[in-house]
Amino acid sequence: QRVGAPEVGAHADAIDAVFAEFDNTRSPGCVVGVHSAGELVFARGYGMADLERGVALKPGSVFRIGSTSKQITAASIALLEQDGLLSLDDPIHRYLPELQDFGTRVTVRHMLNMTSGLRDYLVLTDVAGFRNDEYYTDADLVALLSRQRELNFEPNTDYLYSNSGYFLASQIVLRVAGKSLRDFAKERIFDPLGMTRTHYHNDHSELVPDRALGYSRAEDGYALSMTTLPMTGDGGVFTTVEEWAAWNRNFDDPIVGGPALLETMLTRAVFNNGDTLDYALGLRHGEHRGLSTVAHGGAFVGFRADHVRYPTEDLAVTCFCNLAQTDPSGLARSVAEVILEDRMTPAPPPERPLRLRATNEPVASRPIAAREAEDLVGSFYSEELDVIYTFERDDDGDLRVRFGARSASVRAGPDGNYRTAGFVIRPQRSRGTVSSFFLDAGRVRNLRFERTDS
Repeated sequence: QRVGAPEVGAHADAIDAVFAEFDNTRSPGCVVGVHSAGELVFARGYGMADLERGVALKPGSVFRIGSTSKQITAASIALLEQDGLLSLDDPIHRYLPELQDFGTRVTVRHMLNMTSGLRDYLVLTDVAGFRNDEYYTDADLVALLSRQRELNFEPNTDYLYSNSGYFLASQIVLRVAGKSLRDFAKERIFDPLGMTRTHYHNDHSELVPDRALGYSRAEDGYALSMTTLPMTGDGGVFTTVEEWAAWNRNFDDPIVGGPALLETMLTRAVFNNGDTLDYALGLRHGEHRGLSTVAHGGAFVGFRADHVRYPTEDLAVTCFCNLAQTDPSGLARSVAEVILEDRMTPAPPPERPLRLRATNEPVASRPIAAREAEDLVGSFYSEELDVIYTFERDDDGDLRVRFGARSASVRAGPDGNYRTAGFVIRPQRSRGTVSSFFLDAGRVRNLRFERTDS
């Protein structure tokens, strides 16, 4: 139950203090917006939008907002359901027949709830050895996902964040509505809300006035951190703090979609066993010092974003940043604490650092002995990735693996598995040698590789 919108204006100096480290002309930074009773009542930029040209950040600076875009994608699918053109409980193969038959039903809702088990495409491309600046198209990505023969888990029995489901949602919009997600969202969401500069950015060569460039810290200061990838759905929205206020207001006065849209988007996922998740459709329910929140962050290349709503307090905070090493979620919540301190439970005491002590636990990894390395030396092929992993010893006798454009050292773990490039390799042995292996990489599980040189 709402208790009334808080007064914000008196807290301007304290909000400035939250962003003090960025308030200069030498670094990228952030733009913050505070929304009270559905209105943007405070908006200010700290730091630079473009270091080369000396352009400062402002509330009208255009940011890539990464996965914060997912709520717009979910809203687009929900609007198509209102149109009677699809159902969230339809199987995805109805719209994406080229995907493999996983032997189980995966629905549109599962994709948007992050309970589908679909492997994350950003991790798949990493495992395939793509360079950070590699360019691939929507068609290339659909082909990659269509080669996947397994899911990470049985649908709706587990939660694992996956960008693939939201990218595939963009393809469903294209096939059902007959227009791109960019065009659909412009027509049905952005234009009705007056968000004339907000768009899904599906062409990296497109000029964007007032664009904030993305940066990452480097040894000598900062380096550009941008992308040429055209994918939308899992991300891709370009917007400003000023225009995002209209989308935030739609949760109080739902011009787009009406109350039914909000109910659909805010409904939490429910597992097959009846357990309820925090994740809904492109939004995550949470709590901050005793207050309920609805939020979603975003992180891609040099951009970081977060938008958090406090529904019972009539308050929301938007924080968009153009530096990879920022924490917009923490910054947005610090702003909320400035304004809502008297409504929150006491802040927890700072965590005490753990004392280090000697243990008998095995180390995380170790070099591989020469005889042990021979079991892995050779080439292994993944049909799902269409990539070969070649294991070989370098001049120092250490084991390395080459795949795609990448090369990495290989070390032995304490569990009989191997570690390389952040991945876990689980070898399968036959007749005394490794005949195949499974690769796990966080949001990707059980990728199979078969030896090709036996």
